[in-house]
Amino acid sequence: MVDAQMTPIPKKKKKIQWGKDELTGNLFIMPYFLAFFAFITIPVAMGMLLSLTSFNLLNTPSYVGLNNYISLFTSDDIFMQNVIPNTIKFALIVGPVGYMLGFFLAWLLAQLPSKIRTVFALIIYSPSMTAGVAMAVMWKIIFSGDANGYLNSILLNFNLIEQPIQWLTNPDYLMTIMIVVTLWSSMGIGFLAMLAGVLNIDQTLYEAAYVDGMSNKFQEIFFITIPSMKPQMLFGAVMSLVATFNAGSIGVQLSGQNPTPQNAGQLIVTHIDDYGFIRYEMGYAATVSIVLLIMVYIFGRAAYKIFGEKD
Repeated sequence: MVDAQMTPIPKKKKKIQWGKDELTGNLFIMPYFLAFFAFITIPVAMGMLLSLTSFNLLNTPSYVGLNNYISLFTSDDIFMQNVIPNTIKFALIVGPVGYMLGFFLAWLLAQLPSKIRTVFALIIYSPSMTAGVAMAVMWKIIFSGDANGYLNSILLNFNLIEQPIQWLTNPDYLMTIMIVVTLWSSMGIGFLAMLAGVLNIDQTLYEAAYVDGMSNKFQEIFFITIPSMKPQMLFGAVMSLVATFNAGSIGVQLSGQNPTPQNAGQLIVTHIDDYGFIRYEMGYAATVSIVLLIMVYIFGRAAYKIFGEKD
């Protein structure tokens, strides 16, 4: 007598079961797909189409082809001489420094007891939640251009300066202040992801490594910690990248001007705001947005090459 458990399942039943599994899976991902399509795919497609037009919000968009892109790279002196160099400088400092600082702080916190770690993690993370409010209040008070500003007051009391410095409207200092403020508020979701990654590493890996001859913390970090948390490192890199390129409005918030004084703090996002919401040249602003999208994509692919899985 043939055992019933050994009886092969008919192909028709296999297809029905496969169809049910596919339907269940599709139903689960449908909300995400619809949200992604509505809030990502459609706006990007509309931005690409709008970048090929001249549109001022009042008249019907008129097709101009690639004229906006040609003007951006050949006629827009502010974009080529200020926006691109400022954005690259800002990204190359804030991105890597903020990313490495986030990993270092996550690793340090992982060495502390649980209760103390929670308190310090909240302290480090909190500036990213209140960056807008703090920027409008605390940092403007610190860098206020009168004698009552904290920094000017300290420098005057120590006779290091003879008169107050206009920190937020002086082109020589604005970019440096933007970088400092952005780094201060950069410990966000990426920092928490890296902290979770460090805490979830199997401790037996460290024990085995020390038995095999590992002798210091630097070897521990480079040979065990980083390779064991590549997904979190990738996520942190992407979040740091996105936050860096989206931090353009910080110069406007600090200086209170758009364009910023002598375009010293003019970044690509600020340039988009200038043309889109001050000059109402929506077609041209969409063109700059597409350039920003391409830049973020290129840097994102570079991050994936470094931290993505090889398989």
